[in-house]
Amino acid sequence: MHRYRVQKIGFVLLSLAALLVVVPILLVLGAIVVRGLGAIDWEFLTAMPRDGMKAGGILPAIVGTLILTLGTALAAIPVGVGGAIYLSEYARDSWWTRSIRLAIINLAGIPSVVYGLFGLGLFVLFLQFGTSIFAGSLTLAIMTLPVIISASEEALRAVPTEFRTVSASLGGTKWQGIARIVLPQAMPGIITGVILGLLRAAGETAPILFTVAAFYLPRLPSSIYDETMALPYHLYVISTQVPGMPLDVQYGTALVLLLLVLSLNLAATLLRSYFRRRRQW
Repeated sequence: MHRYRVQKIGFVLLSLAALLVVVPILLVLGAIVVRGLGAIDWEFLTAMPRDGMKAGGILPAIVGTLILTLGTALAAIPVGVGGAIYLSEYARDSWWTRSIRLAIINLAGIPSVVYGLFGLGLFVLFLQFGTSIFAGSLTLAIMTLPVIISASEEALRAVPTEFRTVSASLGGTKWQGIARIVLPQAMPGIITGVILGLLRAAGETAPILFTVAAFYLPRLPSSIYDETMALPYHLYVISTQVPGMPLDVQYGTALVLLLLVLSLNLAATLLRSYFRRRRQW
């Protein structure tokens, strides 16, 4: 009886801990939806800002966020997954590889503002890309690399060794086994890491503040060397720097950013589920 009593108490405590996490999140989401839904209409989503961002829409900020997220994915995914493949499949266990893994873990904990200052010094000033989509995407890519590398390496290591052994016994090269067997089996975990990295990049303000974000730019960018507006920075500006900004516009912008992030998450989750159904273990 004592064992079951302890189990019941543990279950109650875990349930309370879950409620303490979930309820505040639901309250915040509910407040954003209730207060921001009234500001969202067709003009708000498709028009250019005007009157010092107090009127019009947020189309440049939406497009800029999507472009930066796409640029981050193009720069970070090949390097991150490639690095994970090297660490998992090719690198020997030595002090060098252990140092690399430790550095990756430490990089994941660096504040985003430090990445912003690094991007400002390297891409904007030293390489002379200027405050541009190119510089911002590369900065966000560097920030997301530790998450993508760590998650991808764990996913690759989780694939049973028997898959590699069978591939080698059938005469396949090491790369053929990785590309045709190991990678498809590890794809759900890799996609999870990519999701976490890109969602963090889509919601960051500090890195784009130094490298790409424009305060007020009522037009769409025409090249990767242009500045652009972005939803996180736009929300920061209208909440702190624009006097008299209506609250419904602030909450509406926050709701659009939230819906955009959730949409990206949903699309990636569906893709992950597709690969998970095809997994053979």
